[in-house]
Order: sequence, then C-alpha cells, then structure tokens
Amino acid sequence: MTTPLKIGLSARIYHPQPGADGLQSKTLQYLEQSVAHWVMSRDVMVLMIPTVLGDGMINRSSIRLADYARYLDGLVLQGGADLSPRSYGEEALHEDWHGDAVRDAYEMELFHEFVEAGKPVLGICRGAQLINVALGGTLYQDIPSQLGVSHHQHSDYDSHAHDIVLTPDSLLAGLLGGQGGKQVISIHHQAIRVLGRGLLVEARASDDGLIEAVRLDDDNFVCGLQWHPEFHPSGAAHLLDCTPVLDRFLLRARERSRRGMARSYFFLGNGLTGRGTLPIICSTSSEVTECSTAR
Repeated sequence: MTTPLKIGLSARIYHPQPGADGLQSKTLQYLEQSVAHWVMSRDVMVLMIPTVLGDGMINRSSIRLADYARYLDGLVLQGGADLSPRSYGEEALHEDWHGDAVRDAYEMELFHEFVEAGKPVLGICRGAQLINVALGGTLYQDIPSQLGVSHHQHSDYDSHAHDIVLTPDSLLAGLLGGQGGKQVISIHHQAIRVLGRGLLVEARASDDGLIEAVRLDDDNFVCGLQWHPEFHPSGAAHLLDCTPVLDRFLLRARERSRRGMARSYFFLGNGLTGRGTLPIICSTSSEVTECSTAR
C-alpha cells in the first residue's frame, strides 16, 4: 500500500475583536473546507499548519515552522485577508487596506522554509500574492481605485468567473491549454504589480492584462493561481478543470518524498551487538530513527 502524501495547508487567522467575549475574544486559526477537500480528492492527507508565535504558549525553540517543512511533503497557501502593504514596503492608501501583517510574516516564513527544503508550493488567491511578495514583489493595493477596473470584485464569491489568457509555452499552457477558452472563478481587489525575483507570468486576465498566475523559474514546483480552483466543480463546461495543476503539484511532492526516502536508508556495516554479523539498516524520518536487522 502506498503511503499517502502529507500536504500542509497554511492557516487563516481570526484575530480577537475589541470588547468581544467568548470565542470572538480568542485568536482562531482555521481552514476553508473547500480547498482542503480539493487537495484531499487525490487521496492525500491534509494537515493545517498553525502559527508559531514568540508570545504564545509554544516556545519557538521547541517547535519551528522548519520542522513542518521537513515532515510534510508540500505546502498549499490558501486564500483570505489582504496582505499588509507594509509587507512590500508601502503604507496603506486607505484605512481598510491594512491587511494582516501577522499572517503575512507567518506565511512568508513558512513559504521560505518549504522552498529551502525543496518541497513544492501551490498558492491560491492570496497565496499567489504572498509568493510574489515573499520574493520581493509588490501588489496593487486596490484594483478599482488604482487601475479603474472593478470587475474583479463581485458578491458571488465562489461563482464569479472571467476569462484568462495562458502564456504561450508556459507550464500552465501545457497542463491546461488543451481545454480551449474556458474561465476561472476569481474574486480579488488586490493584484500582483511588480513581479518577485525569479517569477514568470503564467496567465493574465484577458480584458485588462492583470497577472492571474505565476511560477518560480526553477526545477521545483512553486506556482501561484490568483483564481480558486477549488470552486471549479467537476464537469462545469465553462470552467477550467484545474486538476492537472493539482496532479503536477502532487507529482513533484511524490518525487521529492521518494528522493528523501532513498537518502534516509544507509548501511551501518556488521551488527552492533557483537552477537552476529547481520548488517543493521536504519531509516530516518524527521527526528525519528528506526533500525532493524537485515535478513
């Protein structure tokens, strides 16, 4: 039986409300069911990764986000609140656009740990913007006021669709291009402005040219989709079937996992107990080492 992949999902953060009591007075970390189920549809395990804050009950020297990057096989950055303009060196142009700097810092650290570990990363909506900012890029803080375009915002959060154009000869063109001119479900008032280091544009909105997908130009799979593939129901004739993107992400995770397992087995020579000459073979996984006598 094949061991299922373990995919980490970044947490959304609900911050305590002033004057609130009960649950609303607490910091909550949660995920949106639809994105978790979309990833799980390929028979993998999904685990939400909580923040590790210096002022919390968990000591950072005991558990670090790097530990998750070593243990898990890949990372999905889910959607949610605006990024803080301060995360890309700007001040908010409006009091409603301050974003969530706490989540920004947490997810950028998480992103860099997975990239440095050689694990694949898939960003969705905010996640695509986070990848861009983590690599030194910037955002439009508000598309309507800065560009005079309003159609990227709509009250139909999980059903508003628009056309995109895939970059010729890109990864996404190879994965999705055969489906013809289909649409994506995408709701956002921020957008990628200046590309981060090493990023390539994989798709743009067909009418205004705003960036809708990016990919890191290296051998690992690091890709950001401005749209929500988890809101594309199976068989929807007018929407892109994005399962090939998920499958490529998981393929890279599986390949990376197999390389890690191959490196973890090593031969220690003849027995360590002095009672025989059977070789000892050990397998290491994260902080655990298991040894058995080869027969």
